[in-house]
Amino acid sequence: MSFKATVLTLYPEMFPGHLGHSLAGKALERGQWAIEPVQIRDFATDKHRSVDDTPAGGGAGMVLRPDVLARAIDHVSENDTRPRLLMSPRGKPLTQDRARELAAGDGVIIICGRFEGVDQRVIDARNLEEVCIGDYILSGGEPAALTLLDAVVRILPGVMGNDLSGVHESFEGGLLEHPHYTRPQVWEDRDIPEVLTSGNHKLIEKWRHEQAVKLTKERRPDLLAKPSQDVTK
Repeated sequence: MSFKATVLTLYPEMFPGHLGHSLAGKALERGQWAIEPVQIRDFATDKHRSVDDTPAGGGAGMVLRPDVLARAIDHVSENDTRPRLLMSPRGKPLTQDRARELAAGDGVIIICGRFEGVDQRVIDARNLEEVCIGDYILSGGEPAALTLLDAVVRILPGVMGNDLSGVHESFEGGLLEHPHYTRPQVWEDRDIPEVLTSGNHKLIEKWRHEQAVKLTKERRPDLLAKPSQDVTK
């Protein structure tokens, strides 16, 4: 069974976006994964197709209504066990481990927030998992949903030409990725590190691990603080 992403959004035309190109796009054409954008406004009941209202207690902005959003969620998820994800700046950070967990399943249902936020009652009642892609604010959940799907789709079996590409990269094993080099041998008086042209694969692997640890210490020391991290390899 292929991986299926159902995306609830006010802007279905934004999908599949960049995921319709390159390796993800080819996998989409082959049927290795599928995406179904669903217009939230289709579940409004008034003549204006209203999906939002003013926040209770006052304040700026508008809030997505729980009744409209719940109807949309129920329509796409009847007897459906796929995770229900709400893209939200207050959610748990998306990690490579979580992306792999999602890639191992049948797919996801993603809700793209807009305006000031989503009524808390529908988050609680429909058991939505809030997910964040970074400590910044976007205009809506659509770019975040595309980012999450990019992280997941690329590691689905058979999507990348070389499955090892998904193993030796940043966050796999809890470290940032080592530096990469390619031809020409010398560029602007800068050489490729000698060890990489030595042909000694054991030394190359050791060098790459040392470089990954060094970069992680410099840029993301929080990753090394995790109990399961081993930098002595």
